[in-house]
Amino acid sequence: MSNKTVLICAAHADDEAIGCSGTIAKHVENGDKVHVVFMTNGVDSRSKFSSGAINNRHKISLKVADILGISSVQNLDFPDNMMDSIPLLHVVRVIENLIDKLKPEIVYTHHLGDLNIDHKITHKAVLTACRPQPGFCVREIYSFEVLSSTEWQTPGYSSFEPNFFIDISSWIEKKRKVLCIYVDEMHKPPHSRNIDNIIRLNRLRGNSVGVDYAEAFSLIRKIKI
Repeated sequence: MSNKTVLICAAHADDEAIGCSGTIAKHVENGDKVHVVFMTNGVDSRSKFSSGAINNRHKISLKVADILGISSVQNLDFPDNMMDSIPLLHVVRVIENLIDKLKPEIVYTHHLGDLNIDHKITHKAVLTACRPQPGFCVREIYSFEVLSSTEWQTPGYSSFEPNFFIDISSWIEKKRKVLCIYVDEMHKPPHSRNIDNIIRLNRLRGNSVGVDYAEAFSLIRKIKI
């Protein structure tokens, strides 16, 4: 089977680490090329925002990319936690241009039901950009879960129901390593977005399907030819 091109569309730098860094590492080891796009800088909505914080988070994301073996990282400039203030069509066109350039077969992005508005808009834009036109390159689309967003949504509203699991048992320590690099974005227990809890979730997802550790996804579309 030929190597594939994979695109990760994440709202903020650290979402890729929480949601699918084990899967990224597995793709890379299997010879696939993985590209990541971050929709916002993830910090300019904060009360103690500084331009230095943007540069620092960008440097950290590049360090994570190097550890995971990611082929390219692109940072867009949509407003953090305010992507709903931008016309969806504008976001869609940016993603369409990126897909046209990279020609990915597989796309991973956020779950539609996430509480975070940037996650929601990213999901909607990705699905719109990936309309299944004849001859379209994207054959598989998956959504991942991000603790402190996916599980915080109103109960019963578009809940995350995983139906696709990737065994990351051999890559769990690499995932822990990149989560530690994003330490400024992590919290102390009992906040749900703490490193040990993220790893526990991967153990839970793995044990639910008979492996040590797994990342769980919602399969949105898979076209087999």
